[in-house]
Amino acid sequence: MGRARPSMQELIKDRRRRGFVGRGAERAAFRENFELAPEDERHRFLFHVHGNAGVGKTFLVRELEQLARERGALTGYVDESAGSVPEAMAAVSAQFARQGHRFKELDRLLATHRERRHEAESAVVETLEPQPSPASMTAARASLVGLGLVPVVGPFAGTLDAVQLAHGADRLRAGLSARFRNQDDVQLVLSPERVLTPVLLGELTGAADAAPWLVLFFDTYERTGPFLDGWLHEVMTTDRHGALPANVVVVTAGQRPFDTGRWGGFADFVTDVPLGPFTEAEARGLLADKGVVAEPVVEEVLRLTGGLPVLVSTLAESRPGNPDDVGDPSATAVERFLKWEQDPVRRAAALACALPRRLDADVFRVAVDCPDEEADTLFGWLRGLPFVGERGDRVQYHDVVRAPMLRLQRLRSPRGWTERHTRLAETFGRWRAEAEGDLDTDGLWADDRWRELRSAESYHALCAGTRAALPMVLRDFVDACDSGEVSARRWARVLAEAGEDADAEAVRKWGRDLSAALAAGGVATAVGLLLDRAGFDGRRQARARSVRASALLDSGAYGEALAEYDRAVGLDPELAQAYRGRAFTHHRLGDHEAAVTDLDRAAALAPDHALTISVRGEYHRILGHDDEAIRDLTRGIELAPAHHFAWASRGATRHRLGQPDDALADLDRALELKPDYAWAMGRRARVWRTLGEPARQLADLDLGLRLQPDWGWGHCERGDALRTAGRHEEALADYDRAIEIDGAYASAYASRGVCRSGLGRFEEALADLDRAVALLPEYPWALRHRAELHLRLGAHERALADTDRARSLEPDDAPTLLCRARALIGLERFEEARADLDRALEVLPPESGGDPADPGTMADRIDAARAVLRRRDAE
Repeated sequence: MGRARPSMQELIKDRRRRGFVGRGAERAAFRENFELAPEDERHRFLFHVHGNAGVGKTFLVRELEQLARERGALTGYVDESAGSVPEAMAAVSAQFARQGHRFKELDRLLATHRERRHEAESAVVETLEPQPSPASMTAARASLVGLGLVPVVGPFAGTLDAVQLAHGADRLRAGLSARFRNQDDVQLVLSPERVLTPVLLGELTGAADAAPWLVLFFDTYERTGPFLDGWLHEVMTTDRHGALPANVVVVTAGQRPFDTGRWGGFADFVTDVPLGPFTEAEARGLLADKGVVAEPVVEEVLRLTGGLPVLVSTLAESRPGNPDDVGDPSATAVERFLKWEQDPVRRAAALACALPRRLDADVFRVAVDCPDEEADTLFGWLRGLPFVGERGDRVQYHDVVRAPMLRLQRLRSPRGWTERHTRLAETFGRWRAEAEGDLDTDGLWADDRWRELRSAESYHALCAGTRAALPMVLRDFVDACDSGEVSARRWARVLAEAGEDADAEAVRKWGRDLSAALAAGGVATAVGLLLDRAGFDGRRQARARSVRASALLDSGAYGEALAEYDRAVGLDPELAQAYRGRAFTHHRLGDHEAAVTDLDRAAALAPDHALTISVRGEYHRILGHDDEAIRDLTRGIELAPAHHFAWASRGATRHRLGQPDDALADLDRALELKPDYAWAMGRRARVWRTLGEPARQLADLDLGLRLQPDWGWGHCERGDALRTAGRHEEALADYDRAIEIDGAYASAYASRGVCRSGLGRFEEALADLDRAVALLPEYPWALRHRAELHLRLGAHERALADTDRARSLEPDDAPTLLCRARALIGLERFEEARADLDRALEVLPPESGGDPADPGTMADRIDAARAVLRRRDAE
């Protein structure tokens, strides 16, 4: 079977490569590196290309990529279109897939990361009141900064000390744990690099077995380096995330040299590739290759271009015949190139296609406004021009050529400039509106395609200079901030680029100032700048304050967040989002009654908002309002049947109501929807305990902990199950692990104390129970068990004091009443003891079983105490 005919794109690439001239030493060094085994000390793992705009960095990188592929390498290319480390990983994964090597596990986790990140930015924290964990203080700041919630510099650096930051991080982590229940999902939001990087390295290891080399290219590093450089350094120089295959080569390309403070100690595996203008010999070689050999012409090109490769290449393609044909490329490089293009359609197309920042065939048709039958041919011709580079499935002009071309059109025909940008803005606006048809309002900013179209629409509207454009984009910037700091940075860049390209100082200043605010203090600072200067009306200001409050909330600045939410609802009493956010803030502060009140208002404004209803149900569960919890969670399930959280929360509520079969059905459904939902497994384990199924109880806890090894609550629950089964040493190991994970986990201390008491280690047991009560003074279970231990040690007064406190919290708890009666008997206060025992029998459920810490049924133990009283009466 004959070889398939090459595509137009393949032919264009091949022709462009055959025309590559210059950079011989750089290409040779890169090529020769493949001849050296990774173990050879001369082998280099990292090449850093750097130089000013226009020196040909991207052209060289693309040439190096082709050289790598000729050696059988698999390659991945990342440029400024990636706004974060996960997006860079996604770009690499997509390109390896096109070469026949899919990163299935990484793609799955990346999809989960995008989903969870969006949920986390608009969702809530629920379940337990979190406490700061001293053991996690060091990691806390890194988690917050890595998520972009608290910047390294700016206002938070001065107002929040390390302890406050750690406190906020622990609350955030606990809240996300309650929201997602799967610790991996929490880490995907808080520290995506920590979860995703080991998976990426594993995928690269698999690919490395199938190819002699893997080469990763990171272009436009001056833009991507701020978030990639530290990560890349860590991946390459430490084993923190796992092993990187030795046959990986990394190429970075940007305007600045490497940070010597970070990379200076690793010169033995780095090749620095500084690029300047072409040497005279290289420039002459390129001109000769294009047939430009007349010495006066060559000298004029050399003089005007200064050897800048993109301009030398542009003028070489135009093949000037005499010095008068060579114009000043620094002002009108593209126009001078077009001077020798005789086809007026091509000339017009080349000029028009500089207006969009990026082009595909559809955008080309709008920009050029030509018949469809001509569009494919013209687009193919355009892609072959020396100053047009590929960016994924799109192309764009080199900045050095595009900038003077834009300036030429803007100055030559201001009206034409406005009309063409208006047409492009309207087209992107129409496409954006069509994309909205399949999305709900809450999902717009989470959709990559919608954001891209809105960004292009905004850029062209700003360039057109319409009066409504700047206010529109500033309003959108608030929504972009609500979507996350990566989106916010991109929106600030739209303003900066449009301001520069249209020479609009007001737009340029907004872009510059918002970018600086994001860098200095994150979303909270940037939105604060908007509130100070944008002149928003009341409703828009309320929306902005709500977004700023959300950023403050995530940073742990709960008081400031609450104040901003108060201002937001004051400005717009109909803003459901603000009430939801304020409810989440009240939750973080432990005030669930106030949280429910705010969610009542949010639900009144948006009756069918599933998250509002379900979270209110969860808060009712926390408050012990079981009927209200069932009502809301059932409604939440009706509105969003696939919402696993609501099913699990309702199951937990039904279990507390004494409906184990219904609880089991709900928890089973939650696990059908999300099979790795560890929290639901833990709750189902409690149901199995109630149903007398200890083997199933332990099986669920074992599986949950395999899925989520750092799950403190799960370790504590399994410890309780093992203790009940008499496996005390194994139980102690789980309690120790729970406390290692969270040093302020009161339940784990209390359970470990009971376990140690069962082993006869009374002093250690008492220390644990003291710690539990110190952490959580209103903890009746710990108080009662400390009282039991005091009884063992003969301290009846102390036992009575603890049972008095426990009874004030749970007046009709039969084990507490029994324990108090035993303390009273020891103090010879027999009538009071008899009253407690009588009450214990009244409130004792008929099916009451044995207490995990003590032998015998509760009824038997009450009878034994009553027998003591009868003997005393007989005496």
